[in-house]
Amino acid sequence: MRPEASMPPPVVIVLASGRGERFLASGGSTHKLQALLGNKTVLQHTLDAVRGSGLPFYLEASGSPGMGDSIAAAVRANSEASAWLILPADLPLLQPETIRRVAEAPAQQAVVRPVYQGRHGHPVRFARALGSQLMGLEGNQGAALIVKAQGATELIVDDAGCVTDIDTVQDLQQVQQILQARQP
Repeated sequence: MRPEASMPPPVVIVLASGRGERFLASGGSTHKLQALLGNKTVLQHTLDAVRGSGLPFYLEASGSPGMGDSIAAAVRANSEASAWLILPADLPLLQPETIRRVAEAPAQQAVVRPVYQGRHGHPVRFARALGSQLMGLEGNQGAALIVKAQGATELIVDDAGCVTDIDTVQDLQQVQQILQARQP
């Protein structure tokens, strides 16, 4: 039996602690994650994709003051994971297959991120060896400095959902049009 076979699976960390201020400033009447897209919220669409991936996940919605704080808290809560896939909760078009492909990239790659048509997307996978760095994050910076320091392996994907986030009411309307176009 290979040693990796006994390792726990990677955990998808869904970041849902942000305040959504840009969405509210653009005319939104609710938090962007609670905004409706069809008959489900933005958050529910994202969680459906995560569930569809078959991977364990952790919803970080503690209200941490910044993205770095949220990532640190979620990694601490899932310190036994073999890796962490960091996923902002405002990506309702993300496909489960993209999540699986990022999770299944070779374990020796410290940081893996999907790329769609030249744009860096999410989720971003961080190897177990980076756990202490992730747990040390603070403030609004997130994990960008870790990605920069480590260099990221780019995984080319055919999933616009990995780069299509909801920051404004206009973003929400565009995603609604995409979802309507997909319906038979």
